[in-house]
Amino acid sequence: MSNLNDLSVLPLPAGPALNADESESRLSLTLEGESLIRLRLERGDELQVHLQEAGSVPAARALWAACYWLFAKEPARQHLTWYLEHAPDDALRSGLLVATPTPGQFRCERTLFWQLPQPWLGQPLSGAYPQQMKISDGKRHPVRAPKPRGEVYRRFDARLGAWVSLRTVEIDVDLARFNRWQNSARVVHFWQEGGSLEQHREYLDKLDADPHALTLIGCFDDEPFAYFEAYWAKEDRIAPFYDAGDYDRGIHMLVGEEHHRGPHKVASWMSALVHYLFLDDPRTQRVVAEPRADNAKMIGHMQNQCFHCEKEFDFPHKRAALMILGRERFFERCGLV
Repeated sequence: MSNLNDLSVLPLPAGPALNADESESRLSLTLEGESLIRLRLERGDELQVHLQEAGSVPAARALWAACYWLFAKEPARQHLTWYLEHAPDDALRSGLLVATPTPGQFRCERTLFWQLPQPWLGQPLSGAYPQQMKISDGKRHPVRAPKPRGEVYRRFDARLGAWVSLRTVEIDVDLARFNRWQNSARVVHFWQEGGSLEQHREYLDKLDADPHALTLIGCFDDEPFAYFEAYWAKEDRIAPFYDAGDYDRGIHMLVGEEHHRGPHKVASWMSALVHYLFLDDPRTQRVVAEPRADNAKMIGHMQNQCFHCEKEFDFPHKRAALMILGRERFFERCGLV
């Protein structure tokens, strides 16, 4: 675990890293050796941020970088108060900055900042796909966007000091590890999907052909450690058990590598997985899950990430706990760094 007070470099998904020269009252950020922004800071109940270059209009990406740095250093900080003669129009249109009644004063809200999709997403948003309703297997739901291929999410977790990323399953590449993970005694107990390579290829092929499901591999520093299934709840078997929204997403989760278990790792990958699903389509208002009701450890991890247990119910194959996390709750209590 890294000490955020010692943070001096913050890598970005596209490759370059933010470098900082910071004191109690000053912050200078550089990117690829070039000065990005220089700030004067006034700390207190509010963190007030002033440009050192009076009268200049910084680029929106420089403002974004400074907000990212300051929020990463202080995960409990809910907003930043900026003092600028002028704010870039694109910073205001995106929600990065919000004007206040005081001339020259703007705010950056953590709840809005972490809803900005870039640079975390590696694919175009599903939310750009137009809505058209259809009926399949007796369920009315939106037509889903074509599924992405490759890496879909990447973020440097400053608390862990490691990259957390998500990519789609490549069956030929991932089949052997998926088979090994599913056949471990711990996973078989909860997933009940142990089997041969051929059975697991058939399992993954079926999901790959299913437009409502997306299979993902979770990685720390590009090392695969977990398998996730994300699904559209409206056309899933969970839909009859609660009032599923058109864009609710559901998740199944499996950590396969023993050395990547532990509460601090769960907090990192689970928040990344949920973050990705909320960013992928801004119409998604809830992420749901249905772990076995007796899986107290997973339920506890989910509650630590602000999920709540709505109820228990009976699937044909298990007694399940309905776990729900709303978009508003996730971003209001967002602990991402």
